[in-house]
This record gives sequence, structure tokens and C-alpha cells, in this order.
Amino acid sequence: MKKMLFKGLFATLLSFLAVAGLSASDGVTVDSGATSWMLTSTALVLLMIPGLAMFYGGLVRSKNVLGTIMHSFVAMGIISVLWVVAGYSMSFGKNVMGGLFGWNPDYFFLKGIDTNILEAGVPEYVFSMFQGKFAIITPALIAGAFAERVSFRAYCLFIALWSLLVYNPLCHWVWAQDGFLFNLGAKGAIDFAGGTVVHISAGVSGLVAALFLGSRRGYPYRVIRPNNLVITMLGAGLLWVGWFGFNAGSSISSGLSTAQALTATQVAAASGALAWIIIESLHQGKATALGFASGILAGLVAVTPAAGVVQPYGAFALGIIASAVCYLAIQFKNRLGYDDSLDAFGIHGVGGITGAIFLVFFIRKSWMTEAATAAGGTWTVWDQLGVQSLAVAIAIIFAAGMTFLIIWTLNKFIRFKSSESEEMAGLDRSYHGERGYGMLNPS
Repeated sequence: MKKMLFKGLFATLLSFLAVAGLSASDGVTVDSGATSWMLTSTALVLLMIPGLAMFYGGLVRSKNVLGTIMHSFVAMGIISVLWVVAGYSMSFGKNVMGGLFGWNPDYFFLKGIDTNILEAGVPEYVFSMFQGKFAIITPALIAGAFAERVSFRAYCLFIALWSLLVYNPLCHWVWAQDGFLFNLGAKGAIDFAGGTVVHISAGVSGLVAALFLGSRRGYPYRVIRPNNLVITMLGAGLLWVGWFGFNAGSSISSGLSTAQALTATQVAAASGALAWIIIESLHQGKATALGFASGILAGLVAVTPAAGVVQPYGAFALGIIASAVCYLAIQFKNRLGYDDSLDAFGIHGVGGITGAIFLVFFIRKSWMTEAATAAGGTWTVWDQLGVQSLAVAIAIIFAAGMTFLIIWTLNKFIRFKSSESEEMAGLDRSYHGERGYGMLNPS
């Protein structure tokens, strides 16, 4: 009887410990503060996707607003399913096929992480869902490059294949413990929250897709005006708010590094926005609302890879530099006449490259000291610049080549670009049988 009572008390104790966050198998305790912040960050990054939908949706013509918003929302469905089935395993599993991507049978359908607690004190479910939001927003960013002229069915197939063949391998190379870019140089290629994995890959892929599809009918000779800049500004505001989860959440903690990343994010966004409207005022004589929103994004994109390693003055400088470079890139696009509809490459691609390269000149001394120790001697800014440049080049070449291959292959079986009649009628009516606004003339 006493033996049975002892067993019952022991089982009750184990149950209590499990609820309290102690894994009986490995003794790792859940850090409730870090977990709470990571849950919040996960929600904030998900909020960025409706924010992106509003930002893009306000910039297109009214006949395409619903179809453009759907590009972001459908990514939440398609990529979420793929991430649970195989994406998390391909991104964070152990090296397979020479390190091309990862794989772990326990990550298939997330079936083997039910009670896993990471060393950071965060349940692995939370980490996997947090990373899954990055996987969602990256292909959604690409849609801005070919807005108003892509078949919805082709787009759905494209983002599914792109997620599996481009995003997951890049994510593994940069963020997995055995990824080759993670281990490049003294302390790896610096990409705190997605400069190469998210912005460079999406921006470059968007440029390739835009060039492959060609321009919207009438561009650049016909003026194509945004349908609702109010929605665009609100979308930019949601992106700014969500970016705190995007960057500060990437610390996978709730401590000093979280505060550093959050501060860098705020400073870069503000300096980028102000720099853009100053440049715009000097160049065009007016400071526009769209320019302010573009500056916000340029600053945020540039600080994304750097948020964990730069001090506020570095974030301030990156915001200004990125706004200037992105502004020039958009002027260059206008001169060349290629149709990157919503400047996915001009902001995300160029801003991501700028941040990933220029961050080396603002790295904290403490980080450089750790790198020198890891290198067994000295490690200079120029050494890290070489690592960053190589990582950027790899991301550009891989994303561009694979995106072209995916689109070229898909186009053999399914028409990728909208037909002339579909484009003239608008995405909303052609692909969804709906209208974003209750207007008689939606064009």
C-alpha cells in the first residue's frame, strides 16, 4: 500500500514539474520570461503579413487590390502547412546531401518535439512557430515585384516550390548550427534576423521574376497610381510594430540582446524615414507620405541582419545609408524602365545587401573581441567584410538561379503571367470573382 502511495505521489510530482516546465528527461527548465516574449514575437511577426498586405494593397490599382492582398494571405496558408510538414526539418535538421539542406525525422510534421525544451528555456514548438512566420513573409515579399500581372494559380505553385527549394536551404546554411555560412570565418556570416535569408533572397527573386514576366501592360508610358495611400501608410505602421518581434525576437531570449536589437530597430526605422523625406525634398521639392513609408522599410530592412551586433549609432547610420542607396536604386529603375511594381528589389533586395555589407563598420568591440578569440588570433573588420560579401554573393546567385529555374519550369506547364484580358479586367475579378471595393468602375 505504501509502495503504491509512493508511486502515486511520484507521478503527481512529475506531472506538476511538467506543468511547471521541467522536462524529466533532460532537466531543462522553461524560462517563462523568454517564452512569453517569444510567444509575443511570434504574434508580432505574423502581424507583419497583414501589414504587408495592406502596404502592397494600397499601392496597386483598385481593380487589383484584393488579388494583391490575397498574395500575402494565401502565403499564410500554403507556407504554414509546408513548414510543419517539411520546412522546419529542412531548415533546422542535420546536414544531408552535403549540407544542401537539413533533415530530421523527428521534425516531420513536428511529431518529435512535443516535450522538447531548447537550451534557451523556450519550448521547441514556440521556436518552430516563430521561424515559420519568417518562412511565410519571405515569399509574400516577392509578390510586390510582379504585382498586377501574375496568375494566382501560378503564384501559389511558385511560392510553394520557392519555399522548399530556395528559402529552406538558405535558412539552413545561415541559421542552422551545422550550416556552412553559420560556420564561415570566425563566428559565421552575420545575419541576426534575415538580411540574406529573407530580404536579399526575396528582393533578388522578385527582380528575376519581374524581368521574366515583363512589364504590366502600358508601363511605363501609362501612369499607374496607387488606389489608397492611407492603407499603405497603415500597413507600413503595422510592419514597423511587427518588426520588433522580427528583430528583437531573433535573440531567442528576453534579456540584454533583446533590448539591444529592439533599440537598433527603432533607431534605424526612424532615421531611415527621416533621411528619405529629406532626400526627396532636396531632389523633388516635396516630402511624400509614400517616401516616408519607403524610408521606414529601408531602415528596417538594413538593420535586420545587424540588429544584434550594432550599437544605436550604427543603426542610425545604417538607416540613413540604406535610404540613400534604396532611393538611388529606385531612380535607377525608373531610368532603365523595368517593372519592379512595388519596389521589392529596390527596397528589400538593395536594403538587405546594404545592411549585410555596411554593418561590419559598426560592429560592437565586444563582438570583434569574441571573433578574434574564436579565430585564435586577430579578426579584423576587413576579415568580416570578406565573410559578409561572400554570404551576400552566395544568396544572390542561389536565389536568382533557382528562381529563374522554378519560373521557367512552371511556365512550361502553366501560364505564369496574366493574359491581356485578365490583366485589363483586374486580378480581383479574373481570379477571385470579387471586388475589393464596391465601386462601379474599379479601374
